[in-house]
Amino acid sequence: MSAASLRWRLGWLVIATLAVVLVPLGIISFRATLVEVNELSDGRLAQSARTVDLLVRQAGIDALRARTDRAVPAPPRLTIPVAGHEVETEVGFRVTDDAGAVRLESANFADVPRAAGRAEGFGELVLDTMHWRTYTLRDPALGITILAGERYDSRNDITRALWLDHALPLLLGLPLVAVLVGWAVRRGLRPLDRLADALRRRAPGSREPVDLAPLPPELQPMIAALNDQLARLEDALERERRFSADVAHELRTPIATSLINVETAIGSHDRAGTDLALTQTQQALTVLARRVEQLLALARIEAGAAAAHARVDLRDIAMEVIDELALPIADWNVELSLALPPQPLVVEGFAAGLAALLRNLVENALRHVPQGGAVELRMEPQADTAVIEVIDNGPGIPPERRAEVFARFHREPGGRGDGYGLGLSIVQRVAQMHGASIELDDAPGGQGLCVRVRFPRQSRPALHAVTATP
Repeated sequence: MSAASLRWRLGWLVIATLAVVLVPLGIISFRATLVEVNELSDGRLAQSARTVDLLVRQAGIDALRARTDRAVPAPPRLTIPVAGHEVETEVGFRVTDDAGAVRLESANFADVPRAAGRAEGFGELVLDTMHWRTYTLRDPALGITILAGERYDSRNDITRALWLDHALPLLLGLPLVAVLVGWAVRRGLRPLDRLADALRRRAPGSREPVDLAPLPPELQPMIAALNDQLARLEDALERERRFSADVAHELRTPIATSLINVETAIGSHDRAGTDLALTQTQQALTVLARRVEQLLALARIEAGAAAAHARVDLRDIAMEVIDELALPIADWNVELSLALPPQPLVVEGFAAGLAALLRNLVENALRHVPQGGAVELRMEPQADTAVIEVIDNGPGIPPERRAEVFARFHREPGGRGDGYGLGLSIVQRVAQMHGASIELDDAPGGQGLCVRVRFPRQSRPALHAVTATP
């Protein structure tokens, strides 16, 4: 079963709420009005008996005793306005003396039993299926008893009129309210239609936040959450695109080395040369496999999938990187020197990411020194930090361009090989993940570049979120 639309649900909820509130209120109002009408009718009935008593006092009891025709015509039917309607009532009366003799009565009371109305006050009387409301008044001074009565069917007319007056507005008003509520809900949900339209018109890959100003306060948390999710999605897509470029960058060297060794083995005419080329090919493929594992680990780290990091000795990472780059170092005729501390230089982090950082720093320096140039890798503890420095005697980078080298696909002129300008971008991302800082400075001799990375050592760093940048 499909879920009901939001408009339908809101409309029926509002109508049901109104019905739940208005129907009980109508019933309560009807009952309160009915009580008031009954009290008014009782008061009028008692007043009728007192009026007859007053008239008898003025005429005198002797005049009543001298009458032989006791019956008088029934009083005219009275009307009472109730809620804009004229409702008829019928009232009768009887006057008896102390001996029980009837001295005066209305025609509609001729068949009322003489015993009726003996108890003073209000009472009930049923006569020929007619139900009467009675009031008995005794006048000791005149020695008479007055019985006044009103038929209940007249009160029932009032009750039916009240039911109609209270129920008709609900019966006619609720459908009208339903139509108005439907219109109001559609108008109130118009910002959702605007949101759907904005999302339909949104260009693929757009990083612009959804803006629906002026925005109702109730929708602001939803729009904020939606913009956050869109930003996260775009960051994830950007990481995927960046990872593809990183893979091409990181795997280029071991693949090229493997191809060179295979070509050497194929072109070799002696067994020793073939064996050497195949051995080097195996080593290059081993490096390639390890590089793939490191790239996958780096991708998991960047996506937040890695849950823990460990204590890593930067010296061990440095030796692994130098082993990987041994062939390019020999081919490019570059002198690489190491200055490592005698004791382990331990930081807390991700070995795969740290290896990628160090490898790209060294490889970047190798590409920018001339034939016969020199690259130095230094590591040392300083206070609460572990410092890595990669120094070369290449052309260096002018201070005004140093902020640009971390941009993706940025390449400095004069570099050796066919790099893609991703090395320092990878270095920056790994440093951000480890809470490290990067500095670019002139080499100590004044010629070349010094890249300095400082890692915190005192406390275990939290995984830093890396915001993808285009």
